[in-house]
Amino acid sequence: MKARYQYRFYPTDQQQQSLARLFGCVRVVWNDALAFCKQSVSEAFASTRSTKLPGYKKLSAMLTQAKKTDERKWLSDVSSVPLQQSLRYLDVAYKNFFNSLKGKRKGKKVGVPRFKKKTNSQSAEFTKAGFSIKDGVIYIAKIGTIKPIWSRELPSEPSSATVIKDCANRYFVSFVVEVEPNITIAKNQSIGIDLGVKTFAVMSNGEKSLSPDYSRHDRKIRKLQKKLARQQKDSKRRNKNRLRIAKHHNQIADTRKDFLHKLSTKVVSENQTIVLEDLNVSGMVKNPKLARVISLQGWREFRLLCEAKSEKFSRDFRVINRWEPTSQTCSCCGFRWGKIDLSIRLILCLSCNTEQERDENASRNIEMVGMGHRHDLKRTGSDCKTVSAASYCELSRITDVERR
Repeated sequence: MKARYQYRFYPTDQQQQSLARLFGCVRVVWNDALAFCKQSVSEAFASTRSTKLPGYKKLSAMLTQAKKTDERKWLSDVSSVPLQQSLRYLDVAYKNFFNSLKGKRKGKKVGVPRFKKKTNSQSAEFTKAGFSIKDGVIYIAKIGTIKPIWSRELPSEPSSATVIKDCANRYFVSFVVEVEPNITIAKNQSIGIDLGVKTFAVMSNGEKSLSPDYSRHDRKIRKLQKKLARQQKDSKRRNKNRLRIAKHHNQIADTRKDFLHKLSTKVVSENQTIVLEDLNVSGMVKNPKLARVISLQGWREFRLLCEAKSEKFSRDFRVINRWEPTSQTCSCCGFRWGKIDLSIRLILCLSCNTEQERDENASRNIEMVGMGHRHDLKRTGSDCKTVSAASYCELSRITDVERR
């Protein structure tokens, strides 16, 4: 399986100028090719009602001809490898877009490719012909030698290297390498995880993982964004303020990424089967009171990390249906008490007289459903003959609000 290893490096002033020239050329090649594709698609659709795109070969020939003109002759000052890679990625982006429209591509709908901006994150990819690694030093064609901070060793020889500059003017080099699955024996057979806001993860074995506090940086971002909206566009003070906002965003993203990586590694390495719930995050963020807090958590990113690391550690990763009543059912006896308010954290089940903590009960139900173990709800509901089902739903909401 393939993995990506990323390292930070600090270029010299001359290398920063060379990288800025490289990123600009990659951006211009992408935008010129995208404009040509949009024009070709519109003309083809107007004449023949078809959406035939110019392929990579035609775009590459256009790039060769553009270098011979006076307007684009400066494209020859940088390496041709990232320029060709930019055209390949544009071709793949259009194929994914049309396959998504036709239903041939699984997953979320893919949007149409968009033009690149100078203020966004910049990147340039080099294949094996454009870079080399020797004695901890990386040589990049027409850029020079850079020495990244090797926080960990590369497991194998990389097949490509990508130079990245983020919105806060930080530089990274990223490698794609081939890694072997790590087969280890897990301590536990299975685990169910219920994701939340304040307590990020409540596990079926009783462990809890609190979410990092992003409030300080989030308040500063909101304050700086109000100031940014009042400043003149393309002014020096506005650009300076934009960099300050980007740095706060990066601090939040780095904190979240570090937390999610550590938690996912711990969960996957200790358990053979990991069970999560398919959350409707897009529907949850429509709540104006919880949208900003939910967006900061990174539930989807945690699921992707667990899924990827499960493949690496030869684990079984499962996701249950979002409509499973995991927070409405007693994990001990299987009695279903129905929907309850989010402010209620403790529930007393009148069927088995067990006091359940809301999130712990949900995590145990997630584990049981994921492992294929379900309670017989019809049998459990028929055990009580003196009270109707409607009364049971009301009585099962007895909680201790003070002990929340």
